[in-house]
Amino acid sequence: MQIMTREKYEAAEHRLLCARATFSDRSRGRERALEPDPLRSEFQRDRDRIIHCKAFRRLSHKTQVFLAPEGDHYRTRLTHTLEVAQIARSIARALRLNEDLTEAIALGHDLGHTPFGHIGEDALNDCLEKAQNDYPGARYPFHHNLQSLRIVEELEYEGKGLNLTWEVRDGICHHTGSVRPATLEGQIVAIADRIAYVNHDIDDAIRGDVLAEADLPPGSTDVLGHNHGARITTMVQDMVANSLDADEIRMSDEVWKAMMDLRAFLFDHVYLSETAKAEEPKAYHVVQTLFDHYMTFPDDLPADHRPDPTDLALLPDRVTDYIAGMTDRFAIRTYEKLFLPKSWMV
Repeated sequence: MQIMTREKYEAAEHRLLCARATFSDRSRGRERALEPDPLRSEFQRDRDRIIHCKAFRRLSHKTQVFLAPEGDHYRTRLTHTLEVAQIARSIARALRLNEDLTEAIALGHDLGHTPFGHIGEDALNDCLEKAQNDYPGARYPFHHNLQSLRIVEELEYEGKGLNLTWEVRDGICHHTGSVRPATLEGQIVAIADRIAYVNHDIDDAIRGDVLAEADLPPGSTDVLGHNHGARITTMVQDMVANSLDADEIRMSDEVWKAMMDLRAFLFDHVYLSETAKAEEPKAYHVVQTLFDHYMTFPDDLPADHRPDPTDLALLPDRVTDYIAGMTDRFAIRTYEKLFLPKSWMV
C-alpha cells in the first residue's frame, strides 16, 4: 500500500477538480512562508490549524440565537459552524471544487463572534462608538467577520496568528458583507452560512415553542419544502444546478427569494420575538459593563491583552479583543467576579 503524499494529493486535485476550482498547489501563499507538509495540502493544513486553535474551541459555548438555552439540542456557534461546513462541502463536491478550501473557510468564518450572539456585537459597537470621542483611532464599527480575520492573522498563537493561506483568509473576511469572496469555494460558504442558519434557527424555534411548522410562510415553504431536510435539499440542489459552468455561485431567483423571505420572517417572529429577546437587555448590560470597567481599569486585563502604558491609544482595541473572545459563561463569571459580592465562609 502506498502513502498518499501531498504531491500525490495535489496531482489528484488536477485530475478530479474542474478548471474553475482553486488548486492547493497554486495558492497565493501565506504571509510567512512555511516548508511544505509531506502529507497535507496547504488548505488541509489550514483546516487543521483552525480546528486546533483556542478560538474554535470557544465556539461551543457561544450563543447562536437563544441565550442560555436549557435543552441539550439547541445550536451553539460551534454546531452552526459544523453544519455550514457540511452543507458547503456537499456543494463543493458536487461542483468539483476544492472541498478542503471550502471546509477551512467554513470552520473559520465565525471565530470572531462575540458572547451572547448579535446582542453582544451591538453592545460592543455602542461602546466603541462612545469611545471614539477619546480614542478616535479605535476600530469602529465592530464586524464579526473582520474580527474572525483578526483572530487568525494576529491574535491566535500568542499574537503570531495562524498564518493561513490568502484564499482562506479572503473567504473568512468576505463570508458576509457587500464584497464577494474571490474564490468560488468562498462564495459557497457565504451562501451555505445562510442556508444553515435559516434552517436550524427554524428547528430551534420550533423546539422552543416559539414557532410551529404551520406558522411558516407558505410562499416560501411551498418552494423550499415543508420540513428541515427538504428545505436544505432544495437549496443545495438548486445551488448546484445554477452554478454549473457559471463564473459565480448562485441560486435560482425563485429559490433565493423564498430563502430570503423565510429569513425576513425569522427576523420578525424569532430573532426579534419576546422569547428570543427576553434576556438580551441583561446580556447587553454584561458586555457594556465589562467594556467600561476595563477601559477604566486596564490593569485588570490579562497581561497578554494589556496595551503598553505608553500607547494607551490601543486600549479600546485590546478591550474589544478580550471581550469578543469570551464565551457566554466566561463573560457571566467575569461579571460576577468583578461586580457581585462574594460569599463569606463562617
